Amino acid sequence: MSTVAEPVNLPPKRPRLPEWFRLQLPTASAYFATRNLIDDLNLNTVCESAKCPNHWECWSQGTATFMIAGDRCTRACGFCAVDTRKPMALEADEAERVAEATRRMKLRHVVITAVARDDLSDGGAAHFQQVIQRVREVNPGILIEVLTPDFMDDNAAIDTVLAARPEIFNHNLETIRRLTPKVRSVATYDRSLSVLRKVKERSPETFTKSGIMLGLGETEMELQEALVDLRAAGCNLLTLGQYLQPTKKHLPVVEFIHPDKFAKHKQTAEAMGFTYVASGPLVRSSYHADDFAPEDYQQPS
Repeated sequence: MSTVAEPVNLPPKRPRLPEWFRLQLPTASAYFATRNLIDDLNLNTVCESAKCPNHWECWSQGTATFMIAGDRCTRACGFCAVDTRKPMALEADEAERVAEATRRMKLRHVVITAVARDDLSDGGAAHFQQVIQRVREVNPGILIEVLTPDFMDDNAAIDTVLAARPEIFNHNLETIRRLTPKVRSVATYDRSLSVLRKVKERSPETFTKSGIMLGLGETEMELQEALVDLRAAGCNLLTLGQYLQPTKKHLPVVEFIHPDKFAKHKQTAEAMGFTYVASGPLVRSSYHADDFAPEDYQQPS
């Protein structure tokens, strides 16, 4: 007598990478020059640690996003490929090495980010300040953009970074409210908004910036709500990009957003009052960051 096999519940197939992601890797010698410089100065970059899809392009153009305070994060977010382990001690000469890199690369605009350092009483804020100050001493006139963790919304930590007067203060919201507990391990939606709000209240002349990943299952209405919340917090600059699953251990992509939809999101955000919006599948927080020139815009509001 034949038996009917029980249905097997297979895991959902990972969506295939759409054609607009099939990019040709550059082979410019500048890529290897950037690679050698980073190795020579023993620096960490978010380009490598976070498995950024743009790092070939950016390094071929002689730029990189420096990641300070080590390469080990105290948090384990569902989207991020940065290593989660007990961090090492801060390196006393890191500010000097980052400054030297910006000098050798002749950067006009530098983005400095960091792992979350919840093991430190100030979350690494004083280290941020030290790096910013040394970069500016070595490279007068350089525009400095920081991409910080939330510092647990600590007022003193935020003030410490602002005291170094970065032109752009970036802290990513990452996703919409409903998905935040799933996507981010410690950070909260409202805490991130609070950080951006405090930066704007304390330093109105500083451009504030934030980014959201799309394709994690957010709805159009939820995205709109997040953009409204960012503007209410005084956020000036916005990046919208496609989430890509860095490894099988991380959150899967729910949807690949078409470039045309990214273009519509850009129009919507600009109509809401964002000073500058970068929106596209390959957009990341620091991707082509130097496309934004503060002198071309009015003071942030």
